[in-house]
Order: sequence, then C-alpha cells, then structure tokens
Amino acid sequence: MTVLERLAALRALMKENGVSVYVVPGNDPHASEYMASHWCEMQWLSGFNGEAGTMVVTMDRALLWTDSRYYLQAGIELKDSTIELMRESDVDCPSITEWICDQCTMNNVQCTKVGVNPEMFSVNDFKEWKEKFSEAGMEVKSIDLIKPIWTEGRPAIPQDKLYPYSADFAGETVESKLARMRKLAGERVKVKGEGWAMIISALDEIAWLLNIRGNDVEYNPVVISYVVLEADKCTLFVDANKVDTMAQNYLDFNNIDIKPYEAVFDYIASLSGTVLYDGARVNEALFEAIPEGCKKVNTKSVILIDKAKKNAVELEGERIAMRQDAAALTRFFKWLEELKANGEWLTANGKLTEWDLMEKLHEFRMMGENFVEESFGTIAGYNGNGAIVHYAATKDQCAEVKPEGMLLLDSGGQYLDGTTDITRTVWLGGRIPQQAKLDYTYVLKGHIALQRARFPRGTRGNQLDALAKQYMWEAGITFGHGTGHGVGHFLGCHEGPQNVRTDNNPTALEVGHIISDEPGIYRTDKWGIRTENLITVIPAKPTKATTTEDEWLQFETLTLCFYDTNLIEMSLMTEDEIDWINAYHVRVYKETAPLLNADEAKFLARKCAAIEL
Repeated sequence: MTVLERLAALRALMKENGVSVYVVPGNDPHASEYMASHWCEMQWLSGFNGEAGTMVVTMDRALLWTDSRYYLQAGIELKDSTIELMRESDVDCPSITEWICDQCTMNNVQCTKVGVNPEMFSVNDFKEWKEKFSEAGMEVKSIDLIKPIWTEGRPAIPQDKLYPYSADFAGETVESKLARMRKLAGERVKVKGEGWAMIISALDEIAWLLNIRGNDVEYNPVVISYVVLEADKCTLFVDANKVDTMAQNYLDFNNIDIKPYEAVFDYIASLSGTVLYDGARVNEALFEAIPEGCKKVNTKSVILIDKAKKNAVELEGERIAMRQDAAALTRFFKWLEELKANGEWLTANGKLTEWDLMEKLHEFRMMGENFVEESFGTIAGYNGNGAIVHYAATKDQCAEVKPEGMLLLDSGGQYLDGTTDITRTVWLGGRIPQQAKLDYTYVLKGHIALQRARFPRGTRGNQLDALAKQYMWEAGITFGHGTGHGVGHFLGCHEGPQNVRTDNNPTALEVGHIISDEPGIYRTDKWGIRTENLITVIPAKPTKATTTEDEWLQFETLTLCFYDTNLIEMSLMTEDEIDWINAYHVRVYKETAPLLNADEAKFLARKCAAIEL
C-alpha cells in the first residue's frame, strides 16, 4: 500500500466507526523512544521515518506534528503524500488538541469523536486529552484502527531470547534492587500495611530492575515485557519463547514469576489494595484494567529516579567503554586521513559515501572488547546533510563524500561496560570558510563552558543551558534541540529524568547522573556543526571560597576523543579555554594510546598536540 492508499483505508474505517478524527502517535505500549518495528504505526502510515511525530487524520486532511530536529527530513519524506507538516517548535504552531478543537468549531461539528489506541497513550496524556475534548463537547474513543489495515508486511513482535546481565557489570544484585524498590514503593502507599502493587511498563526500567538484557529493540538491549512488583512477589510478563533454560534458572533463582506477555491485563484486573503507576509511562489500556475498588496512586517511577544515578561500578564501566570507543574513533579518523594522503579516496564502488563511513566506523567499533552493537544509528552528515539534525543515510540514499568540506559524525556504542554517544565535526580539506571557523568556535566554547561549570546542589539542567549557548547567542545564532540528555548504562542512549535544555525540568542534577553536552549550529545546505561529550556529575573540588557546609557539584568528562583544532578561530579563544583543551588532549592520549599500535598512537599524538593562542 502507498501512503495515499493507507490514508484512504484509515478514513474508510473512521467513517464506519463514527470517528471524525484519528490520532496516531509515534509511541509504543511501553513509552519507548526507540521502538520495535511492530509498533512504528506513525511511520508506516505517513512514510516519515523520524523518531518523534504524531499523525492527525480527518476525513479531508492529514497532518504530522514533529519538532525542529526533523523539519528538513520531514519536508523531504512527506513530499507528494498530501500530509501537511506542522512545525511544533514554531511559536504560531497550534498544539494537536488546539488544532482539533479549532477545526471542529470552524466546521460547526458537534460531539466529534476523536479516536485513539489507548495502548499508545500514557495515562497522563489520555486524561489531559479527554478533559480538553470534553470541554469542547467532543468524546475520546478508545479504538485501534491501524491493526485492521496494517495486515501485510507488519513485523511481528520480536522473539529474541533475554539474557542475564551480570552484577559484575551492573554493580548491584537483583535481590538488592528489589529490596530497595519495594522499600521506596511502600513509602508511597497512602495506607500503611495495606497490600500494594506497582505496574512497570518501561523496558529500560524492567531491564535495570531485573538485571536482564535482550535484543528486541534496535540499539537498545531491552526485553519487551511488563512487570508487576508487589511486596511479596515480582512477576515478569514476557513471551515464553524468549526464556530459555538459562534464563529460566536465573529468574527462578531470583524469585521472579513468569507469565505470558498478554496476561498482564488479566493479572492487573485481579489486583486489590493500592496500585502504583507512573502516569507518564504506563499506558491507558493498563490503567483501565485496574479494578475500580483499588486505590490508584499516580507517582513518578522510583526506578526511573534511582536508575539515573549510576553507581561506582557503572561509572567505572562507562570509563572503560569510553576508552574502547576512543580507540575505534582514532582508527577511523586515521583511516579517513590516510585515504586522502595516499590518493585512495575512491572505494571499490567508484566513490566514497556516507554509508561507507558508517560501515567503516562500525567495523572499528567491533574490534572493541565487550562491544555489542551501536547505541543508535550513526549520523554521518556530509556538508549540507550535517544540517539535518537526525539525518539518516541509507545504503541506497546517501551522499558522496569528497576530500573537502565538512563532516559531522554522531555515533555511539553499546558495550557490556556502558553506553557511549559522541559527536565530532571535522574539516576534510580545502579552504575553510571563515563562517565555518566562527560557527565551530562558538559551539566549542559553549561545549567547554558547560563541562567546566561548578554549581550548587539542587541546580537543574535548564539553569545551566545558557552556558552552552551564550557565545552563539551573542552572535545571533541558536539551535532547536536539547543541549544534553541523560544516558543509560548499557541501556538507552537517551534516558531521563535529567537533561539540559531550555524547557523547565524540575529534576535537579545529582551525583551519578550522566548527560550529554552537545551544542550545535546548522546552516541549511552548507554544514552542520555539533560537538558532543558525555559528562557525569561529581562532587566539586573545594576552593578557597567554599566552606565545609557548602555542597557544590561539577562535571567529569567521560568521552575521550580529540577536537579538530584546524577549525578553531583562535582570536575568539581565551587562555583558560586553550588550557582546558590541551589538558583534555593530554588525557585523551594517555588513556587511549595503550589500546593502539605504534602508528595509531603516533597519529593520536599529532592530533592531541598542544595548541597556543
């Protein structure tokens, strides 16, 4: 089916079921950012392959809301589809609910039914929509209209085996985690001594809690499942095909009961007492299964909060993974430079492409100890493609890379030790435009400023966001994506609740949090420039001004990779910034060189050579 045929089939079902508007979010039942392809309904319906977006379909219009990361991509992929792009970051762009209400008012439609699949909506979002539409005289109808029309070629729910994740890597046993989470959950039960249960649907929370991993979602070592945690038992709802003898013995040893994946609804329906759930992560269909007689407590996940604070073993694992990653990147950039130096830029296919770069970097990462897979699809954006924030080259659709111009390389690896995410922008050759040097330096100065920050305990990420943007703001430039996101430990490359971005996030940065530091500048059809390190929050070193009562924090830089110093406009740099870069490069060489051969180490030493004003 083409996109137009899919829209026609959906509208026929809408008419048959009395639905005037149907909404298809880019979600799965587990509130995942990266989803198993079985649930990529928005992408299937629209032909847009971005990770974030929501489709709204009426009988005569189709629209897709997405954020600034995907404007260029969506403009290309929605061409000739009749689907209108709604740029949700624009100040004059209405929200989805505002647009639906306005359309119904303008068309004088009464009691409009808005159809949604409750498995794809969180409890909080469903409640908000229901209230807003009720005020406008509209009804929200729980109905799945995608399943009846996506009958051909729909991927099955993955059946890969789950496997235990050793406490040697996790830094804590399942027994210890369950005991602590039960204590924290029990403290949130309003009636002490009453029976309680907590619904857990987020895949990374389940993987962390039970020390299990899997291969169900690309780039994310998680297992498609649900968990219901109670004071006296823990039940994992997972397809039986995913549990082999080793996994069964592991789960039995940790007193974890196993039931079929779909049985979670009947199990929830049998609960009594107090039921805890995170309304931002648990889907509406699970919530509706809770018996009326239960006390329902909507509370932020205790696992989400605890998981974000990495323990000492996890942090040391991250440092190990960063060294492996640094070796891979060093080999990659050496290979790339030598292609040009030896006059061998062309490949066997007659040209070098972005796809070739992605494959070569993957080849070098596979050499790393404990490497499992990439942590997301590598972004190799040459020249103008680098300006597409979440650009995704494919083997059949990718740009030729020439030995001149700008390359933005955003990549990461999943190692048993930890998760990496790094962006470097490099100049491949030719005369460097002055604007490119200015842009690179504005980005680099902000990138350094955030990593050098000292801040009092209780500081939130949005309070630090301007540090990374201050220099480009002075030049009248900004960017639309977040400055930093949380990062998991051999889990999701993106995790919360912490971040660094303009939006107000009440979560304070705490010791053990890992975030990215990735400001950028994007010039359409010219280049994209982004520089990214992962950093973790640590106690600040005391200064003469601090007292024993002061509680200050700072960052430790985890990522290890040199910067392209040829792109720096030295006239904009301060001595302190140059000293920081030089000290960082000394550390990069010291920690990476032992993993390299003599030629690779020599190359790295040249890239890490001290610079001066």
